Amino acid sequence: MAKCFKYGVVVSQIALLGLSFSIQAKENNDFSSMQMKGVEQVSVKVDLDPAVERLSKAVQFRTISNQDRNDFDEKAFTDYHQFLETAYPNVHKTLKREVLGSPRPFSLLYTWKGKDPSLPPALFYAHQDVVPVPSESRDQWAVDPFAGAVKDGYIWGRGVLDDKNQIHGILEAAEMKIKEGWQPSRTLYFVFGQDEEVGGPEGAKYIADVLEQRGIKRFAFVIDESAPLTPGIFPGIPDNTALIGIAQKGFVSLELAMNGIGGHSSQPPEESNIGILAKAITKLEAAQFPYRIHEAVRHQYRYMGPELSEDKQPMYAAVAFGKDGEITPLEQKFIDEMASQQVTRAMLHTTIAVTMFNAGIKDNVLPPSATAVVNFRPMPGDTPEVIIAHVKKAIGDDRITVKDISASTPATNVADPSSKSYQQLEKTIRQIYGNDLIVSPFFVIGGSDSKHFQARKFAPDVYTITGLQLESVKEFAGFHGVNERIRVDEYGRTIGFFYKLMDNLEEL
Repeated sequence: MAKCFKYGVVVSQIALLGLSFSIQAKENNDFSSMQMKGVEQVSVKVDLDPAVERLSKAVQFRTISNQDRNDFDEKAFTDYHQFLETAYPNVHKTLKREVLGSPRPFSLLYTWKGKDPSLPPALFYAHQDVVPVPSESRDQWAVDPFAGAVKDGYIWGRGVLDDKNQIHGILEAAEMKIKEGWQPSRTLYFVFGQDEEVGGPEGAKYIADVLEQRGIKRFAFVIDESAPLTPGIFPGIPDNTALIGIAQKGFVSLELAMNGIGGHSSQPPEESNIGILAKAITKLEAAQFPYRIHEAVRHQYRYMGPELSEDKQPMYAAVAFGKDGEITPLEQKFIDEMASQQVTRAMLHTTIAVTMFNAGIKDNVLPPSATAVVNFRPMPGDTPEVIIAHVKKAIGDDRITVKDISASTPATNVADPSSKSYQQLEKTIRQIYGNDLIVSPFFVIGGSDSKHFQARKFAPDVYTITGLQLESVKEFAGFHGVNERIRVDEYGRTIGFFYKLMDNLEEL
């Protein structure tokens, strides 16, 4: 028998306070707390058992994105689409659904027409595709990764955390709203991409093109996945933290190749193709891009800094109120500290990561060629052309060819954390998850499909967060790892999160 799940949710009493406070604080170099205060709990009623059953079923569709794009299971996607139609009848009666994408159309665009067409629309994004489960890791799973098992208070399986919980949280909330007779004032779009795990060129990028061509001038609000709420998620903060992504680094992958003459291993040349390429890679790794403080990092430490160690707050204030192109002694100290940790170091420069190296087929044959793939996550201004020039200069060897093999995307625009959109999102977070947590903007060092929107003029205010509470950082292992799972009761709060966010967007 289905049960009704009730849980606390939060209504802000100071929704309009943040904007004026933020502007005044910046003008006066006031480094007091930016956390929203005076938020009350409200209650949302979710019929949880059937919702869990639907998410469990969703995991069973193997909508995998393989690196080899020819290895694509079209039936898994079409079957999943049919399941969504059956699972959410009111959504499919009320919203317009389109299946888009190029060259393969498997992404979903839902349009929920608003009562007032003059209002700028909002967009909710999530992705259907999941990463593969390597055969060598199968025996490490406590359950079958595609069985959608509900066990020990968790929903298990590949994609339940990344990112089908978001798809179904959005659709569950919409289904509830429609049953209640609710219609949004502004038009809402739901976009569910097909290939986020390989960069999104077929799905999200195509839909962003379509929406731009249809004449949308400005989105009032865009939300996509990012980090879930997690205690200890950021170095130096043991508390429960909700990080709202306000900007993303770019994405560029280059293939470095050495093509020469092969031969028999009994007569090796002075330099082998593998050796030449290995030296080139070593030189490149030694030529790191310089550190600089990004605008999004300044916003991040304006919000996060007052909640960190008091003795370091002058340093964080220097970062928050600093000027681009100038590095004060306190800012240099900040850079030195950030550079000492892997996670924070990546926030300050374009990163270089050698991810693939291929050469040779037999132990007694000198390969005629050797290739390596190097992935870069660019800071603003570091275009593919800038990166390629940097690589060639660092290597200093004309025998190495360099080719861009990715659907390269630039670093995005920076969403405004003092905007009403950000305030409504923080309000929603506190409605669902309470006041005993830190909410802060942050600079996303990875990336998601929303980059295809946020890099354009019509969607500057893109915010990324996964509306889900994790128990600990340990649960992060499920992202692209083994034993991916979410708590059943926390999935109920995910649904409530999107339900209340739809309400709160009415106040923009």
